[in-house]
Amino acid sequence: MSGIIQDPPFGAYSPSGFQRAIIRLTRAVPETWLGKRIAFAARRLALAGLKSPLDVDVFGRKVRVHPEDNVCEKRVLFTPQFFDPVELQVLAAAVRDGFTFVDLGANVGIYSLFVAGLAGRKARILAVEPQPEIYRRLSFNVAANDLGTIKTLQCAVADRDGTLDLFIDRGNRGQSSIAMVTGEKVSVQCRSLESVLVESGFDRVDALKIDIEGAEDTVLVPFFATAPVRLWPSLILLETSSDRWKSDCVALCIQHGYKETHRTRLNVILERAPDGETAA
Repeated sequence: MSGIIQDPPFGAYSPSGFQRAIIRLTRAVPETWLGKRIAFAARRLALAGLKSPLDVDVFGRKVRVHPEDNVCEKRVLFTPQFFDPVELQVLAAAVRDGFTFVDLGANVGIYSLFVAGLAGRKARILAVEPQPEIYRRLSFNVAANDLGTIKTLQCAVADRDGTLDLFIDRGNRGQSSIAMVTGEKVSVQCRSLESVLVESGFDRVDALKIDIEGAEDTVLVPFFATAPVRLWPSLILLETSSDRWKSDCVALCIQHGYKETHRTRLNVILERAPDGETAA
């Protein structure tokens, strides 16, 4: 169709020999103070003058990364070993036959692709991302891997169905938010979590990752108030790094039968107590 710009196929932006050498180096360093200093210094050399994306392997999946304006993509390009290791380990341990995973604030799809690589053809994965440019990147990465288990949805998840304003951080697109009123404003479709799950045909959620930059409470409060218990996730990965993040979200989950099992620099991981009992 005329007027539509097609992305070149995966492999069109292969790293140069120098870039491949830097990537091998940074991916091999340990997570120590010295290792990080080496990785960050080498990363600056590789990024100098870079004007195109790069097509690379991340956790065994094909990913086209745009490191110039998204910290998430820069991290997984050079140091995937530092990318949420506890969170990914917990998810990997939870994967079983027919695993269902919902990724709110999917960014370019790293979590969804990681789960899809482990969960097999019977998995059901929903990757939700509202930001137009990041959704385009997400869709490309999903299509490049042709796994057949990831469905993408372009919308914001909030407390209602309708539209709302999304504020774009062009320096780090991963920090774009409906809660932080700064940056370029675009209007996006929004849906409640319950609506998204019902219309996507989910009858249960084994794991939910929610990383929506300070708006987590606007999703979880109405969800627990109205959604049937069968849709409550067994495992929740809740992002907590935003200045606007509401600490009451953890208490809300605990009140609804969850217990906190892990806390990292960026996230809290909660598991639902057996039979929905209130966790201590």
